[in-house]
Amino acid sequence: MDKQTSSLKKLITIDGPSASGKSSLSRSLAKKLSWKWLSTGVFYRGVAYLALSRKIQKEAQIAHLIDTEDWLVCLNEDKTCFIYKGVDITHEVYTESVDEWASTLAGFSLVRKALLPYQRDCFQKNRRQGLVAEGRDCGTVVFPFAGLKIYLTAADHIRAARRTSQRGSLPLEDVITLQKKRDEQDIHRVDSPLRQPEGAFVIDAGAYGFNEMVERAYKKSYKLFYLGRDNEQFDP
Repeated sequence: MDKQTSSLKKLITIDGPSASGKSSLSRSLAKKLSWKWLSTGVFYRGVAYLALSRKIQKEAQIAHLIDTEDWLVCLNEDKTCFIYKGVDITHEVYTESVDEWASTLAGFSLVRKALLPYQRDCFQKNRRQGLVAEGRDCGTVVFPFAGLKIYLTAADHIRAARRTSQRGSLPLEDVITLQKKRDEQDIHRVDSPLRQPEGAFVIDAGAYGFNEMVERAYKKSYKLFYLGRDNEQFDP
């Protein structure tokens, strides 16, 4: 293993638009590598849930919640949990109402700035074991120093079908409409917009079955972190 590769931080980021399969891919990859798994969206969902429950909409007040409320995020290979006052409320932050508000809240610069050290601390606590982190700006803003950056893409209808199968609460057409609205917010927000990290390994979720997609990500990761090879053409 060359010196440059051996100095890489054991950190993999997986970015992409909503419902592209980031969570499933990153969770499975973390398991195969025996690394910890982080879904950065849980931070925004959790804070959005707290803001909604208190009917707080002003940016500065929401940012203030982050440093004053009793919350934390816990990691393992299977789940990124949002804990509030000692109670796991992860299930409650995954609703359509929280989805929409979390996307709006993610456009608030003060909120993003306040959450950044908490997100980066997840890597500091797990840097020896390794961390796979997924989100929309993991490789560009949160962890620009990651050893490997993956960008996941998927067509609108594939993403909408995935979201519908996961939630099943809305018709497919409505899911596509909401999805496009969220994409617009994520791509065009002033602070940390969704974009493909420079030098990212791109995977089209619509071109492969899930197991094949995981295997491609795993082979890329294993070659880089454990064999020290990343200058060769990737062999699927």
